[in-house]
Amino acid sequence: MGDVLEILPSQDPVAVDAFIQRCNLDPECYITVQPRSVNKHLNDVVGPVKLRTFVALTMDIASASPRRYFFEVMSFFATAEHEKERLQYFASAEGRDDLYQYNQKERRTVLEVLEDFPSVQLPFEWLVQLVPPLKTRAFSISSSPLAHPNQVHITVSIVSWTTPYKRKKYGLCSTWLARLDPHSSTGVHIPAWIRRGLLPPPPPSLPLILVGPGTGCAPFRAFVEERAVQSLKCPAAPVLFFFGCRNEDKDFLYKDFWFSHAQEHSVLATKHGGGFFVVFSRDQPHKIYVQHKIKEESEKVFRLLGEGASIYIAGSSTKMPADVTSAIEEIISKEAGITKESAVLWLRRLEKAGRFYIEAWS
Repeated sequence: MGDVLEILPSQDPVAVDAFIQRCNLDPECYITVQPRSVNKHLNDVVGPVKLRTFVALTMDIASASPRRYFFEVMSFFATAEHEKERLQYFASAEGRDDLYQYNQKERRTVLEVLEDFPSVQLPFEWLVQLVPPLKTRAFSISSSPLAHPNQVHITVSIVSWTTPYKRKKYGLCSTWLARLDPHSSTGVHIPAWIRRGLLPPPPPSLPLILVGPGTGCAPFRAFVEERAVQSLKCPAAPVLFFFGCRNEDKDFLYKDFWFSHAQEHSVLATKHGGGFFVVFSRDQPHKIYVQHKIKEESEKVFRLLGEGASIYIAGSSTKMPADVTSAIEEIISKEAGITKESAVLWLRRLEKAGRFYIEAWS
């Protein structure tokens, strides 16, 4: 609970084949790789590995954008003069802004860049060094091992966006996971590793103030599940949970789960000092966020802090963590009758005491 599942996504086989064909590589040949450091994705590979397998498992050819040095090296291998000139320009200080517009802003992939410069034929030795490595994606585990001892649940938002030039792009891992068929006759293989997260699992005697808008609710679903099981054996401290999303009818994640645990004898019940509070930012003319709801429940929040509660915040790393932190500082200042500066110091002391945690991601 509070841990993270790292998943190595599979790349589109069509893209892998297109890359191998574009680079004039033999997908059936075997290569021997001696990495500078241990690559956990290849730990199970003994001896030579088939080139196609190596590309598919380690080289991000259809998701990540190449770095500036990739264009510089390409310029040395370009045989068409106009391509060489353009690549040299991209690699120069003068062409930095245009390279940013072409590459990063458009999120062009290695395969797309290579297809835009057909006269370039990079040797495989250079490709291995220059193509970004295929990285694992980390997801907060949203299930309790007490409630689901043989399962791991994750909460995934399918990522998609449109580039400035109106090209539709999709997140590699989320799209791959969404397309998996759990009823496949051949089974589904998902390379995954569990590692310790930044949010330590709280004991059942510890009151909790949880703030998790959007997919930030993932670790707190595990917290609530865990506490629900623990409460069957011993008294459990109250839990306040603040959740927010854009629209109630579109992205109210785990709606039934939260409401079931907000019933009279459950861990989020107001009767026992806890509570479940939800806001929908786009369901009314003016936007309402979790920090607004937190300030509305100022007395409850401060009372639970007085009872020794820990604060956990999880979700987007944009403005949310700072806005929620500021709201809590305002509550401390208001309810304790102290200055905002003193409230900031109060919260810092909570952090040093291990009672204030933030886990944010972009």
